[in-house]
Amino acid sequence: MYDKPVAPRLNSEEAQLLAKGVAEFNSGRFFECHDTLEELWMGTRGPARDFFQGLIQIAVGFYHINHRNLTGGESQLDKGLKKLAAYGDAYAGIELALLRSQIQSWLDKIRRHEALECAVADLPKYRFTP
Repeated sequence: MYDKPVAPRLNSEEAQLLAKGVAEFNSGRFFECHDTLEELWMGTRGPARDFFQGLIQIAVGFYHINHRNLTGGESQLDKGLKKLAAYGDAYAGIELALLRSQIQSWLDKIRRHEALECAVADLPKYRFTP
């Protein structure tokens, strides 16, 4: 078994970007979330880089799903889920165990060709750990 990567120490600007990206994702503004988290991702080096990319890919996946591009949505959710697998139940202050479970559930629904409810209230949320 391997250890999860060491979480980054975010400066105040980076922490604000993460909080902004979380708020955008949780309100269904996936394109904006992508842009915000990409700004954070571009300045990140080391093991946290794949973590932020995973969050970005999940946001892009839901952007595609909301625009009825289920193939693109499935692909991006799958990539994001794989990226987040290495980070344990929480990383960089973000809860991941429930998120991964919810993303897997969405992937399963897409793959079974189920009708998808895309109301913001029905979508997974990025949550900060207590």
